[in-house]
Amino acid sequence: MTSRPLSPLAIFDLDGTLVDTAADLIASLNHTIAIAGLAPVTYEDLTHLVGQGARVMIKRAFALREAELPEAEIDPLYDRFIAHYRAEMPGESRPYPGIVKTLNALSQAGVTLAVCTNKTEILAVPLLDKLGLTSYFKAITCGDTFEFRKPDARHILGTIEKAGGDPDRTIMVGDSINDILAAKNANVPSIGVTFGYTDVPMADLKPDVVIDDFAALTPDLVGRLLAGRDAAA
Repeated sequence: MTSRPLSPLAIFDLDGTLVDTAADLIASLNHTIAIAGLAPVTYEDLTHLVGQGARVMIKRAFALREAELPEAEIDPLYDRFIAHYRAEMPGESRPYPGIVKTLNALSQAGVTLAVCTNKTEILAVPLLDKLGLTSYFKAITCGDTFEFRKPDARHILGTIEKAGGDPDRTIMVGDSINDILAAKNANVPSIGVTFGYTDVPMADLKPDVVIDDFAALTPDLVGRLLAGRDAAA
């Protein structure tokens, strides 16, 4: 008796992919670095700052302003960022246009959904809750779920395991080099969105498919990507 293949799995990044969080990230970061007298960062700076969690974002902001950041000050600044971000949540953050329709269409077509983000759990999960998105996802893995994070392949593979999926039937959707590299490292097809926070053109990162809006992310596209993977195997 031949077992049925597992359902396709679509994994989504959070910031810059599912949800436009730019305004709130900037507000909380500027609140954090103001105590050190640093000049505020702008949206144009954001693409160089995000992607590896709040601690790294703070470090990068200090580096951007050519300011020294003693190791002993990192945790207090991180706590200041977290407190501000959580207090304001969801703030101005909103799901990207079309994403709810896309999630519904994929779910109705039998595609399992998951989130793989470098955002910490205490920020990622409440944000998804407040925006009414949590129920769509079989698994949500964050920057502190494992001892590794994107672009490490194990972040993707761990997400697949938690979602009950199969790497051979998985795709990754993201907006940055961390997402596309993680997908390549895990040997899963990737879809890159152009409206997120990458600091280079998405096409230059060479995902398998580039989309400009979520109307293009259909069950048929997921099926074609997985069929192309099978054909290449």
